[in-house]
Amino acid sequence: MDSGAATDGTADDGTADDENMGGETTTPRDTAEIRALADAAGYDVVGEVTQTRVEDSKYQFGRGKAETLAERVKTSDARNVIFDNPLSPQQTYELGQLCPDETQLIDRYRLVLEIFSQQAGTRRAKLQVELAQLQYELPRVQAEIRLEKEVANERRSRNGLGEKEDRRITDIKDRIDRIKSKLDSLSDVGDQRREKRREQGFDLVALAGYTNAGKSTLLRRLADEMAFDSDTHDDLHESAAAEDRLFKTLETTTRRAEIQGRRTLITDTVGFISDLPHWLVESFETTLTETYEADLVLLVADVSDPLPELREKLQTSLDLLDGDAERIVTVLNKADCVSGEKLDERVSGVSDLVSNPVVVSTTENDGIDALRERIVDELPEWQTDRLTLPNTSETMSLLSWLYDHARVEAVWYPSESEDVVVEFAADPAIAERATVKADTISA
Repeated sequence: MDSGAATDGTADDGTADDENMGGETTTPRDTAEIRALADAAGYDVVGEVTQTRVEDSKYQFGRGKAETLAERVKTSDARNVIFDNPLSPQQTYELGQLCPDETQLIDRYRLVLEIFSQQAGTRRAKLQVELAQLQYELPRVQAEIRLEKEVANERRSRNGLGEKEDRRITDIKDRIDRIKSKLDSLSDVGDQRREKRREQGFDLVALAGYTNAGKSTLLRRLADEMAFDSDTHDDLHESAAAEDRLFKTLETTTRRAEIQGRRTLITDTVGFISDLPHWLVESFETTLTETYEADLVLLVADVSDPLPELREKLQTSLDLLDGDAERIVTVLNKADCVSGEKLDERVSGVSDLVSNPVVVSTTENDGIDALRERIVDELPEWQTDRLTLPNTSETMSLLSWLYDHARVEAVWYPSESEDVVVEFAADPAIAERATVKADTISA
C-alpha cells in the first residue's frame, strides 16, 4: 500500500484543528470520507492536516499551514498528499515546491478518478473513466498554457511553442469527442438490450444512491442467482461484491429476480458521492441511463447517517433523478445500526423529502419481504387477459412462451370442446404480442 497524508483545506464549516485562528476554539474537521476514499484507492493514511479559512490562491492553505504540511510529509515519509479539495495548477506547483521531491499531490477529483480507473472492468466503464480524466485534465492544461504565456509571451510567439502547446488542447478535445461518440454507440446497444429484455417480459429495476449505502448487498438479497455466464452476458459485470468500501461497484451489475411472479432484472449502478463536479457526473451519464430507463428506481440510503447528512444525500439523489426516473421507492438501509428511537427520528426527519420509505437491514435480511411487496405494487400494472385456442402443438408452443414472458394464472381444457383456455397477466406489450400469436394460430 502507498502511504499518504490526508489533508482538508478550505470549507464552509468547522475551524482549524491545530492552528488557532484568532484565538477561536478549535474543532477537528470531519475527515472520515476523504480517509475512506484514500483507503478505497489503496493508500494508508499516516497523518492529517486541516484548516478552515478563505482559500489561498497560491497554497490552498495559508503559508504557515502549508509549511506545516510540508514538514509533516518529511517526518512521516509520506509519498502522497491527498487534498479534500480541488487544486489549481498554480497551487499544485507551489505546494510541490515546499514538499520533498517525488511527493505526489492528489486532489479530491484526481483521487476519485484514480479509484474509478482501478475499478473499471467493462469497455464502457473504461471509456467513461478516460473521458472523465480528459475532462479533468483539459482546464489544467489550459491554465498551464496561460501561466506560461504570461511569463514568456513574446518568446513563445517567436519560437512557435505557443502554437504547439495549443495543439495539446486540440488533441484533448478531439479525444473527448471520439470517446463521447464511442459511448453514444454503446448507449444505442444498451437501449436495444433494454428493449429486448422488456420484450422478453422483464421488468427493469435499478438501484441508485450514494456509495456504501448497501446497494450491492441489497442486490444479493433480491436476486435469484448471482452467478452468470460471461460468454452470453458480456455487458454485465461478474459480481456485485458486498464490502464496506467506497466505489466497490463501478460497473452496472444486473441479475434476475422473480418477485411475486414478476420476472425482474435488477441493476446495481455506480454510487453517488458528495462534492463531485457536474462534468464528472456527466462523464458517467451512460451508466446513469440504466437508472433513468428503469421501470422502477430503488433509492438506497444509509439510515444510520446523521440526519442532516441523510437529508442532504437524499435531496442530492432526488435532484439527480428528478424528471428522468418515473417511479422511485426510497429504501432506508442499515436499520440494524440505529436504535429504535433514533430510527423513528430518521424516518420522521426525511418524511418531507420522501413518502412512505421502506426500512430494511440487508445484513440482517429484515424488511426484504416488505420491499418485495412494495416493488410489485410500484411496478407498471400488468393487464389480465384470456385466450381460447385450439388444442394444437402451436398452442402448446404459445403456452410455453407465455410461461416464459408472463404470469400464467390458469390453464384449463373445457370438456365440451377441444380448445385450450389460458388466463394470464402480463405487461401490455407482452399481452398484445400474445394476442397476435393467438390470432395467427386460430386463423
